[in-house]
Amino acid sequence: MSIHTGIEWTDATWNPVRGCTKISAGCMNCYAEAFAERWRGTKGHPYEYGFDLRLVEEKLFEPLTWARSRMVFVNSMSDLFHDDVPDAYIYRVFRVMQAANWHVFQLLTKRPERLLRLASTELRGLIDCQNIWLGVSVENRSQGLPRINYLRSTPASTRFLSIEPLLENLGELDLEGIDWVIVGGESGAKARPMSPEWVRSIRDQCIAKGTRFFFKQWGGRNKKVAGRDLDGKIYGEFPNAKILASPTRSERLRRLHYVSMRDLGLRYDNSPTMPCT
Repeated sequence: MSIHTGIEWTDATWNPVRGCTKISAGCMNCYAEAFAERWRGTKGHPYEYGFDLRLVEEKLFEPLTWARSRMVFVNSMSDLFHDDVPDAYIYRVFRVMQAANWHVFQLLTKRPERLLRLASTELRGLIDCQNIWLGVSVENRSQGLPRINYLRSTPASTRFLSIEPLLENLGELDLEGIDWVIVGGESGAKARPMSPEWVRSIRDQCIAKGTRFFFKQWGGRNKKVAGRDLDGKIYGEFPNAKILASPTRSERLRRLHYVSMRDLGLRYDNSPTMPCT
């Protein structure tokens, strides 16, 4: 886990999967790939294998050990719905998120077709837990906008869009069923430009619809210098979240034991109560 993440809209990251492959224009200058490939071949490093996709089972139960409630970005270094992640592993990740319901999990994907398909399988009853927020990346009209319809068709307590990097004017957005919109420009040496008018258009549509709006950054070669001020204001809205108090250490251990036993296909009679709502 990264306790002190630099991502403005979350508190921590959790990566039970590492690595990914590019599928759209937003992936061109992937920050996660650039970071991971720096460490390829470094023995013992978490990214010894670079950005090759790997299941990281030793990280699977991590959130159940964290005492303080947090907002947790799931797979900041991958995409849980990548074709090479087995269905069974995705179910395991969701069972951990259900059990660790004192955290809010923010799950983002560029592969919402698979998310929607799995919603009618073993994920039913887990996918719309109050503490699991589902989101899609939207970078342009041709590849990004269609993802919104898949998300809207997926059962979820909270749905959000990560419009980063914003690569063009998206025009009129259908924000029906969307609770939160994050917007940001691309950062780094090869950052593609973002027009302020594109951002203002999204902001104004969110205000008109009553959708929470979060402006993350202007980006560019030096994102810290560029900042995140938009027309003299910092936009940092979040959806309403029901944050549960962290359970006692004994209760956390009980849930950890329950989920790990179930994961092994073993019976555990002292099942904790873990409602989704």
